Amino acid sequence: MTTTQSERLRELLEPLVTSHGLDLEEIAVDSVGRKRVLRVVVDSDTGADLDRIADVSRALSAKLDETNAMGEDAYDLEVGTPGAERLLTEHRHFVRATDRLVKFQLTEGGELVARILEVDEEGIAVEVPGVKGRKATTRRLGFPEIAKARVQVEFNRKDSKKDMKEEEEA
Repeated sequence: MTTTQSERLRELLEPLVTSHGLDLEEIAVDSVGRKRVLRVVVDSDTGADLDRIADVSRALSAKLDETNAMGEDAYDLEVGTPGAERLLTEHRHFVRATDRLVKFQLTEGGELVARILEVDEEGIAVEVPGVKGRKATTRRLGFPEIAKARVQVEFNRKDSKKDMKEEEEA
């Protein structure tokens, strides 16, 4: 069985990322012009701040230099977190997206934009926003019903807990 360079790098680097309390979400080696770029995406249930990313980046760089896993040619190492509109592919991604607005492509066809309320082993409970003055409704989606799910960026979202506290103080 042959393994790709990304798979070999994952085997080498994942224990190091895990030792820093992070999950290795993605690893890719890309060519950008004449340069090679090793992109490593990390995350955790509590998020990954810049200090943790810098620490893991230094550790990964040292490990790569020590093992010569990228070979002799020059490359750039980029370590970061998933983007704002991340694709949800693992159970932990859905858990981390609780209270976020997500666009779902359903296996039966169609799409749904809803807020994740709760996640368990079989699926998720979502809140579907009301349309034209109607109240929001809740719905249950089993994981087999979800073909694709992506977090949506919200610019104008009001934090209902924060808003309620501000109204009480006023």
